[in-house]
Amino acid sequence: MTPELWTAVRLSLQVGVWVALLGAPLAVGFGWLLARGRFRGRTALSALLMVPLVLPPVVTGYLLLVAFGRSGPLGGLGVPFTFGAAVLAAGVVGLPLYVLATRAAFEAVDPAYEEVAATLGVSPAQVFLRVTLPLAAPGLAGGALLAFARALGEFGATAVIAGNVEGETRTIPMAVYSLLATPDGDRGALWLACASVAMSVLAVIAYEWFRRRQRQRLELDR
Repeated sequence: MTPELWTAVRLSLQVGVWVALLGAPLAVGFGWLLARGRFRGRTALSALLMVPLVLPPVVTGYLLLVAFGRSGPLGGLGVPFTFGAAVLAAGVVGLPLYVLATRAAFEAVDPAYEEVAATLGVSPAQVFLRVTLPLAAPGLAGGALLAFARALGEFGATAVIAGNVEGETRTIPMAVYSLLATPDGDRGALWLACASVAMSVLAVIAYEWFRRRQRQRLELDR
């Protein structure tokens, strides 16, 4: 197998890991807010967070390019056509799934546990860290895996804001696209496709395992 193919696999894995790690604070924060918060605009916030899920990825990439481009409000950061741009594109597109998974994890936790802890004089922050978060942890881990799997397949937004730079932003989808446009590239494209399917299936299986683990933990606690 050529080094270029292995590089594409490595970049895809790195993008997926960074998306799962960097997206965790946002996903956990918004997931908890939507699961436990009661405030005006909650429905609007939920709808806004889901927009990247239904928006064409190419449009998402274009909007990111407008924001982070040379003449955009965030143009000074130098994000376009870098590895960071690939992470940004995959993270924005995958955030809705990440938030949905974390929200479901928090909603599965019985609020009675939090209420009992509060009556014992525990602060809200401690209730979250010592009660809510541990009970929701398997579901949160599953959400991270789901975001990771989504990042592996991101193409449209990545193509617009990150481009197809060899060794920098050419992830598996970008590499497959490039190989299909070259003579005798079918074999390499097929190998990458199989690798992508294998990694995605493993991530989704792990996601289901974590979801089942959380259900079992909550049932035992009851």
